[in-house]
Amino acid sequence: MLKIILSIFVLIAVCRGSPTSSVRRFPSDFLWGVGSSSYQIEGGWNADDKGESIWDFLTHTHPEKIVDESNGDITADSYHQWRRDVQMVRELHVGTYRFSLSWPRIMPGGYMNQVSTAGIKYYSNLIDELLRYNITPMVTIYHWELPQRLQELGGWTNPEIIPLFKDYARLVLEMYGDRVKIWTTINEPWHVCEHGYGVDYMAPSYNYPGIPAYLCGHNLLKAHAEVVHMYRDLFQKRQGGRIGITLDTSWPEPKDPNSAEDREASERAMQFYVGWFGHPIFSKHGNYPKVMIERIRNLSKEQGFGVRSRLPEFTPEEIHRIRGTADFFGINSYTSNLVTPNGHNNTGKFPVPSFNHDMGVVESQKDVDWPGSGSVWLKVYPKGMYNLLMWIHREYNAPEIIVTENGVSDRGGLEDYARVDYYNLYLSAVLDAIEDGVNISGYIAWSLMDSYEWKAGFTEKFGLYHVDFNSPERTRTPKVSARVFAQICKTNTIDWSYRPVLDKEQVLVAMAQLPAEDLARTSGVSQTSGVVSWSLIGVLLVALFR
Repeated sequence: MLKIILSIFVLIAVCRGSPTSSVRRFPSDFLWGVGSSSYQIEGGWNADDKGESIWDFLTHTHPEKIVDESNGDITADSYHQWRRDVQMVRELHVGTYRFSLSWPRIMPGGYMNQVSTAGIKYYSNLIDELLRYNITPMVTIYHWELPQRLQELGGWTNPEIIPLFKDYARLVLEMYGDRVKIWTTINEPWHVCEHGYGVDYMAPSYNYPGIPAYLCGHNLLKAHAEVVHMYRDLFQKRQGGRIGITLDTSWPEPKDPNSAEDREASERAMQFYVGWFGHPIFSKHGNYPKVMIERIRNLSKEQGFGVRSRLPEFTPEEIHRIRGTADFFGINSYTSNLVTPNGHNNTGKFPVPSFNHDMGVVESQKDVDWPGSGSVWLKVYPKGMYNLLMWIHREYNAPEIIVTENGVSDRGGLEDYARVDYYNLYLSAVLDAIEDGVNISGYIAWSLMDSYEWKAGFTEKFGLYHVDFNSPERTRTPKVSARVFAQICKTNTIDWSYRPVLDKEQVLVAMAQLPAEDLARTSGVSQTSGVVSWSLIGVLLVALFR
C-alpha cells in the first residue's frame, strides 16, 4: 500500500508541472556553501563549562520577547550532532561550510583568564571533520553571542570591548588558523548595534534609540580593524588565509522610480545601512558616509545636543587604520522594501532621536505584488538582489563579493517548492550581476537546517534540512530544496526543469509530522482488511501538498 501512496504523490507532483527556462551556468571556480550560526543550532547552552551568552540571558529572563517563548537551550543540538551536520554538508555537494564560534563556549566569561578546553575541542573536531571530506570551513568569529558578563560592562558600547575582542580573536586564530582559510570577523554589525541597542529586538534589547547604536558601531569598527591588522601582521603570511566582514541590508527600492525624492531616499538608505560600516572599510577615503556625518550632526544640534554629534568622530589615524581592513566584502540579503522620504513632519512617526529618524526614510512592503514567505518581513523580489550587488560594485570600486547569506522561510514541511523557486530566482539575479561585471566569487545558502530563528523562535523555518525538534536525536531530513540546491552546486548550473518529488524516506517523515487529531479522525488501518484507508491517504495528501 505504501508503494501505491508513493505513486499517487509522484503522479500529483508530475501533474503540477514546473516552470522551465534555459539552463544557466556559473563560473567554474565559483564558491558554493551553506551556513549556520552557533546559538541557532548548537544547543548545549550550559554543557561542560560554557558561559552564559546575551541570548541565554534574554530568552531565560524575558521569554515573552520570543514569539513562541522558546529558547536555544537545545535547538538542533549540533553540540552533539555535529557529525551528522557534516554529512548533510557533504550531501549538498558544497565546498564550503560557513559557521560561527560561540565566544562564551570558548571563553566562558569573555576574558583570557578562563578558556574552555571542551569548547576549543568542539570546534577543532568540527573543523577536522569538514577537512576530512575536503569541505572548506568559513568561520565567523562573532555572530551575536556576546558573553553576558561583558554585556554587564556595557557590551559593544564600552571601548573595553576592543582589546577583549582582539584577545578572543587571537586565541581562535592561533587554535584554528592552520586549518581555517576563510574568516569573517563580525556578522551583520547593523543588527548587532541598531537591533541590539537602538530598539527592543535582538539581545541585549536595550531599546535606547539614537545614541548607543552609534557607540556600538564605532567600537565594533575599531575592534574589527584591530583583529584584521593582527591577522595580517601575525598569522596571514604563514597560515595563508583571508579575512573579511559580513554586512547586511534589504534593498531599498524607490517607491516611485520616477521620483527624484524616492531615488534619493533609496541612496540615503544604502549609505545608512551598508555605508555605516562599509564606507569606513571599503571606500577610497574611509570614514563614515558624508550624508551620515552631516545629517546626524545637524539633527543632534537641532535636538539640543550641542555641538557634539551623536555619531562619534574618528581621528585621521583611526580612519587610516580602519580603511582597507577586508580581503572580501561579505553581504547578507533576503528581501527588498519600497522607500520614500520621511519628510520634515516625521510621517514615519520615528522616535526622536533614532537611527530611522536620522536616516529619514520610510520603508514599506505594502501595495506590492511580491510573493510572501514564512516571515512577515520577507517578500520575494530577486531584482533587489541584483540592484544591491550592482550598488556595492559601483560604490566600492569593484570589491570581491561573497553572498554570505541568502534564503527564504516557510512554516514547515518537506515539499518546499517555494524555496526551490526562491533559490532559482535569486541565483539568477546573482548570475545576472556576474554577467554584468560584478566580481562575485561565492554564494552561501541560508540555512543548512531548520533552527532557532531569534525573536521568531521555532515558528519560521529557513533550512534545507528539516529538523524534528521533538526527537531526542533532533533527526534531520532533507527537503526537496536540499536536492535541488545539491544539484545546482554539483553541476554549477540553474536548471528550472529539475523539480524532484519526495522519496520514500521523506514521505515517512512527512507522515510522522501529521497532527495527532488528523490521524485520530481517520480509520487508519482497517480491522478487517488490514489496508490503509482512503481517508488516511486523503489526510496525507492534504498535509503534504497544502
